[in-house]
Amino acid sequence: MICVDLEQHTVDLQLLQLFPVQDLFRENVLPLSRNGNRVAVAVADPLNLTALQELTVRTGLYPDPVVAAQEQIQKLLKNALGLGGGTVQELMAMSKEEIDTLQAAAGDEIGDASQASSVVKLVNELMMEAIEQKASDIHIEPEEGDLQIRFRVDGMLQIQPMPAEIQRFRAAIVSRLKIMARMNIAEKRLPQDGRIRLTVRGREVDIRVSVIPMLHGEGVVMRLLDKSRSSLSLQAVRFPAELQQHWQKLIRRPHGLILVTGPTGSGKTTTLYSSLCEIRRPDLKIITIEDPVEYNLQQISQIQVQSQIGLNFAAGLRSILRHDPDVVLIGEVRDSETATSAIQASMTGHLVFSTIHTNDAASTFTRLVDMGIEPYLVASTLQGVLAQRLVRRLCPHCRVRFNPQHDQLPEDCQLPTGHQLWKAGGCRECRGSGYNGRIAIFELLMTSSRIRSLCMQRADAAEIRDEAVRQGMQSLRQNGWQRVLAGETSLEELIRVCPLESEDDSSGS
Repeated sequence: MICVDLEQHTVDLQLLQLFPVQDLFRENVLPLSRNGNRVAVAVADPLNLTALQELTVRTGLYPDPVVAAQEQIQKLLKNALGLGGGTVQELMAMSKEEIDTLQAAAGDEIGDASQASSVVKLVNELMMEAIEQKASDIHIEPEEGDLQIRFRVDGMLQIQPMPAEIQRFRAAIVSRLKIMARMNIAEKRLPQDGRIRLTVRGREVDIRVSVIPMLHGEGVVMRLLDKSRSSLSLQAVRFPAELQQHWQKLIRRPHGLILVTGPTGSGKTTTLYSSLCEIRRPDLKIITIEDPVEYNLQQISQIQVQSQIGLNFAAGLRSILRHDPDVVLIGEVRDSETATSAIQASMTGHLVFSTIHTNDAASTFTRLVDMGIEPYLVASTLQGVLAQRLVRRLCPHCRVRFNPQHDQLPEDCQLPTGHQLWKAGGCRECRGSGYNGRIAIFELLMTSSRIRSLCMQRADAAEIRDEAVRQGMQSLRQNGWQRVLAGETSLEELIRVCPLESEDDSSGS
């Protein structure tokens, strides 16, 4: 039997409409072309004669099968008909009265009603596709007369092709997700948060669900945490060699405050968890307070923030200190009260880890002072700050060498003589994006006597940054450029994630 590559194939939508959509998805069959009463079809399993016979019975056409990759068949079907296209067709086969009943159902009716089984299947397909694409987030966004679904893959939001008819079932989809996340299904006026735990092909997946009422209906964002994909070790974090040596020494100090900074989703939690796993030993008591607890760590006591009953970071830390800890992790320094508690804990013989939101490592000093912490306290307790970002990794299967022109290089990026760079290509392995996964870039500021002096003088972040660079600190941008030279990421990706201040100024003016 002939084997074909469908990478460049264009789907014939008119031909596709002659076939039962759900059967095509289920049996991995794609009609390619028609000649009279015969039709060429791509099949993933050439021995599945029953499926071919069923197509003849249903359409009156005689299939001439060729073999193609299952992933190519599924991709073309999804692009042509939309994710969950077969399931939506099943829903559209209901009568108008059944659809109205499905939309109006509440509570356990959605889970128990026989006509809702297709909604359950559709939601499952949606989450399975996100997991297959290694998405970190699912966005379900209601619009006027439409429903948009986007996945965040490698930090970038991507619109997912969906059947136009799916917008008729958006209330039922949200209701199903609320049931799974143990939310109040009748409450449609207030934001709600919940959690879903799944096991997919032996992999444990934790999903945080947020529902917010919007102008055209309830919007849903789901954060996916595939625990099987996470390796909590400093080797997996992939620090540069010299930086890793400094970090190893820093996290083994007996007391003080260590902060990791970066935007949401930049890998701060993974870095901190990996650091705790690195230093844990039988003679150390380690306690964390987090919102939420993302991983269960052995030999480490973990506390979940519960703001509704007053258990926030600051209150939790006060109680933690009565449990005789050696090391404490606070999920985030987000206000003056938490910052004060963290500083006090670090002054009483504890090693305190936490995260904070600043643009770079040097800005952390001024941020703490702006929160109301006295400069001398910041200077005496803050041992070091690690800033990090995630950049997309070039797909090793399709990356392309190129020689950049001189005017294509930023002023601070010097290309060694004879050195080539790599840029994104696009292939089946990376779904055509040219990137596959992400890697971290870092900036580690170790607090020296000169840095402490500048902090006590209320120096601004630029002065602290300049002094740190003079003392050997490699900036985020410089570390990212080393990743570009190594062919791990692209120049375009570095500029996107770490633009120069002049580039920021020009874009904002």
